[in-house]
Amino acid sequence: MTSIKDVAAQAGVSVATVSRVLNSHPSVSPDARTRVLAAVDALGYRPNAVARSLRTDQTRTLGLVISDVLNPYFTELARFVEEEARALGYSVIIGNADERPELQDHHVRTLLDRRIDGLLVSPADGDSPLMSDVARAGTPMVFVDRWMPGVDVPVVRADGRLAIRDLVTHLHALGRRRLAIIAGPAATTTGNERVEAFREALRAHALALPDAYIGQGDFQADSGRRVTERFLALPEPPEVVFAADNLMALGALDAIRAAGLRVPQDIGLAAFDDIPWFVHTDPPITAIAQPTGELGRAAVRALVDIVEGRSPQSVTLPARLVVRRSCGEPTSDRRSNR
Repeated sequence: MTSIKDVAAQAGVSVATVSRVLNSHPSVSPDARTRVLAAVDALGYRPNAVARSLRTDQTRTLGLVISDVLNPYFTELARFVEEEARALGYSVIIGNADERPELQDHHVRTLLDRRIDGLLVSPADGDSPLMSDVARAGTPMVFVDRWMPGVDVPVVRADGRLAIRDLVTHLHALGRRRLAIIAGPAATTTGNERVEAFREALRAHALALPDAYIGQGDFQADSGRRVTERFLALPEPPEVVFAADNLMALGALDAIRAAGLRVPQDIGLAAFDDIPWFVHTDPPITAIAQPTGELGRAAVRALVDIVEGRSPQSVTLPARLVVRRSCGEPTSDRRSNR
């Protein structure tokens, strides 16, 4: 393999000069810079990233631990994280927690062993001693989408409360009164926040949320199916089921169809976390969309700021309601959009 010494010999300069050129040091003459770059091209030289990391104590690598790679929301989030990191000169290693706290902590330890420069985490659990230890140790870390109360690191997330309020107002205007929710795990901040926002929005319209209309899910499809089956077996089933994430909504849709019922004629369905599939279901599903691309990009910028010695602030972006036709909306409703 071509070495830095080969480049120096080809260009007729010292190894130190080649190093300064490759690191954009201003003290190199234009002539020497031209000769070094020409030699790099001619020899096809590529710097040894491992050796460079040992010298600089940086690997130009970020770790991303996401809650569930099968969830289209997190898949899209990972894509935008990787794109922004690449634009800033960093690579990304991804670990999938599969909504399991012990697997999340395994990935965090593995990434730290690989000497990543910083860590992005969407926590699978609201209480992880390891996360507290990582933060106290000064490891650059940012929470994205979810967060852990008491762990003092920047958080980049969407605020869905106003969008949930808009959803309940929308359902109320459609004449829907019996509204149920498939909640996410109580141990996650997003799971708790969405239930409380839903309850508060119902209260604003003088509507109750009976215990029978709250189903505990785990952000995965099977739980959405099981909870919906229980809702449908009630003496007075809900008129609309609101699933607190997209996979639970798909599970709910399976349960509704398995029962021989139709959406929205027999029961309405709405979801948190819009995904491209929802516009292609029959009917298209009314959903709350998070600004996934902005969240991914903002999270990377915040983490790189910490890595490079700056002090970023937390970022909160608004989610928005996307009205389609799964809750009994008129087909001519011009507010419907992708």
